Amino acid sequence: MGKKKVLVPAAEVDVSTVEYDYEQIQAPHMTGLTLKFLTTVLEAPIIGPLIVFYLRHKNKTVEVLKNTVIPEGPMYKPEYPHQELEHGTIVVEEAGKPEDRVAAVLNCLPQYDPSTCWNEDLANSFRYWKIRDFAYAYRAGLATPFMVAEQIISSLEEYNKNNPSAPLLISFDAEDVRKQAAVSTRRFEEGNPVSILDGIFMAIKDDIDCFPFPTKGGTTWFHKVRPVKKDAISVSRLRSCGVILIGKANMHEMGLGTTGNNANYGTPRNPHALSRYTGGSSSGPAALVASGLCSAALGTDGGGVNNYKCIVLCFTHLHGRSLCGTGTVEIIGPIASTVEDAMLVYAAILGSSPAERIRMKPSPPCFPDLSNQGSLDSLSAVRLGRYTKWFNDVYASEISEKCEDVLNLLSEIHGCQILEIVIPEMHEMRTAHVVSIGSESLCSLNPHCEDGEGHKLTYDTRTNLALFRSFTATDYIAAQRLRQRSMHYHMEIFQGVDVIVTPTTGMTAPLIHPSALKYGETNLQVSGYLMRFVLSANLLGLPAISIPVGYDKEGLPIGLQLIGRPWGEASLLRLAYAVEGICGKSKKRPALYYDILKGK
Repeated sequence: MGKKKVLVPAAEVDVSTVEYDYEQIQAPHMTGLTLKFLTTVLEAPIIGPLIVFYLRHKNKTVEVLKNTVIPEGPMYKPEYPHQELEHGTIVVEEAGKPEDRVAAVLNCLPQYDPSTCWNEDLANSFRYWKIRDFAYAYRAGLATPFMVAEQIISSLEEYNKNNPSAPLLISFDAEDVRKQAAVSTRRFEEGNPVSILDGIFMAIKDDIDCFPFPTKGGTTWFHKVRPVKKDAISVSRLRSCGVILIGKANMHEMGLGTTGNNANYGTPRNPHALSRYTGGSSSGPAALVASGLCSAALGTDGGGVNNYKCIVLCFTHLHGRSLCGTGTVEIIGPIASTVEDAMLVYAAILGSSPAERIRMKPSPPCFPDLSNQGSLDSLSAVRLGRYTKWFNDVYASEISEKCEDVLNLLSEIHGCQILEIVIPEMHEMRTAHVVSIGSESLCSLNPHCEDGEGHKLTYDTRTNLALFRSFTATDYIAAQRLRQRSMHYHMEIFQGVDVIVTPTTGMTAPLIHPSALKYGETNLQVSGYLMRFVLSANLLGLPAISIPVGYDKEGLPIGLQLIGRPWGEASLLRLAYAVEGICGKSKKRPALYYDILKGK
């Protein structure tokens, strides 16, 4: 008796009485043979479920899911109220040709000045090559896609020779890259490039279909039970724009981790510090972009793609803007080094199914018009919401302090307002997220595990699945009721603010333990810090973007995350562009960097 907790309806919650629930995950940190032993125990009958139940009880998930009366009905997929079109934007046709959308967004960008890259000494003032830099070089006869392809191939060969146990790509075919580059080069010679993306090199995460490469999901076996017959729709849209796809990028196995550790193929390293993780699960795509080997890449986001600890920009667009499997949490999104590159790639890949458009009734996709001098004047009306206790819940205060400095500069330079907000039931939202994504992952993998493939998974993946198997049907429904409540709270917050601001992660890149390389690693405390600020965007499908804003005292990148209202991608991109303008000049050349355009 006395275990039951009854929640009042979300609409009646007095936010002035809400206290922030500091997350304290209680679970062992294990690597190497210790992790192997733990996995064996967790998969054992009787004792395994008992240990999982004990850990769930210690972390209060039993209390939230089984002992709580939740008055709201379940929300199985994100649903949003109608939003008016944003001002100062251009609308693109969701059902139109990808190359037409890309051309429309190109017209939104500031005028291109080649002197800003070709006459600069990048050794003294580092910046990444942008998509328009490559496009200018191709059209001016300074380089060809085939020349750049040779640079990428030789750079990858050099990298693999020096880092045999840390591959960035799982599937790579140099001859296929050369063939794509030769076709693109021929289009330029004939004066007929397909789009501004023609001849631009991109990598695709290993859980997105890219024919003829197998989709392994970072495993050793998944491609054998699920052969690839054609490109994913997002990939085919990139191809139609002339993008050259270099291969399938490394990742945390099946996306079930936040560090990028992969004991099957090797763990990609952070280009800023090779002793540290890149972040994940899209570790390979992020490392390829950060090291200069690709202008952009496609990753997937279910609970942490925004958390890359190498200096890249990640844009997670709204649930319902593109096609990505059958889950309710995961989204495909661009990883790039600049806001304008993210805009161009996003323009190419966006577009959901007709059925999804009928269900969600979305506002038309639009982009900020950045082509004139006054394009950022509207930022003076932007209201930034900050939940201070959440914002400051980080491993090291320099993370929140750096992000705070950027907010102050946005206020000083652009006139943005910074308003205090409160988000109730943070622990409940975290619980709803892990149950939702865990149940969906298990549903996809369970038939293969039952067919004898489960023992081929890495040990950290298997420990996660042991937890996911403890979730019941009532847990899942309770999680979707909590999703409904969280959506209500966020829609109420967006009545008073335009963007929610947080650090991207609660800590910078963690060290890679040597024993983790062979057997993997489970460290839920680190995962908690890495995922602390991304859960609302993932669970509720809200658009979000992470922008690098500086470095900690060890030279590791720090990011600022912007979370937008439904269908509010244009406002996010405009604000991100302003942040980039404030922080862009402070970028440092990574320790691992390849200049594939000038060949330095």
